Amino acid sequence: MKKREVQASVKDEKLVQKRRDQMIKGAVTLFKEKGFHGTTTREIAKAAGFSIGTLYEYIRTKEDVLYLVCDSIYDHVRERLEQGLDQEKGTLASLKLGIADYFRVMDELQAEVLVMYQEVKSLSKDALPYVLKKEMEMVGMFENLLTRCVENGELTLSKKQIEIIAHDIFVQGQMWGFRRWALRKLFTLDEYIDLQTDHLFAGLNQYRV
Repeated sequence: MKKREVQASVKDEKLVQKRRDQMIKGAVTLFKEKGFHGTTTREIAKAAGFSIGTLYEYIRTKEDVLYLVCDSIYDHVRERLEQGLDQEKGTLASLKLGIADYFRVMDELQAEVLVMYQEVKSLSKDALPYVLKKEMEMVGMFENLLTRCVENGELTLSKKQIEIIAHDIFVQGQMWGFRRWALRKLFTLDEYIDLQTDHLFAGLNQYRV
């Protein structure tokens, strides 16, 4: 699916990215406190550290900011999953590394993830399918890791088994953010990653070649 373009009047791409990162950070805090509809673009501009006039040099609507929040989550996950996997693609070690990286991104972006799921309903009909497609592409990253393990002879899994395991991993990562009020009283992030990974791999052992 083609990336949904958010128009900006400023041509300096690095400056556009910098300003939009500032917007995302400010908007996430406001959306958590007041909700998408209860937050004004003027408040987003103030939280980002610049004027309302400057804000509109980088976006056109308030919805653009929510879209950018959703889009940035995917980009961070993709970048982290691609780091460090070249040497061990198609191995259980690469799968374990990918799970740990994903869980850590979910920890770092837990506020953004919560806002995305709380407010995604506010996206327009043209933006919503793109954001949902992004989520499925994140699940697809784990499907690819699992498929490579099968192709490399480390696992024997059917297509349906690969799909459900990928969704399980995806939800377990998000659970750290959704249930952090309870989980943080019981586990550190490292403990959570180890326990969830051990649980997953205990189930995968029956499919090891």
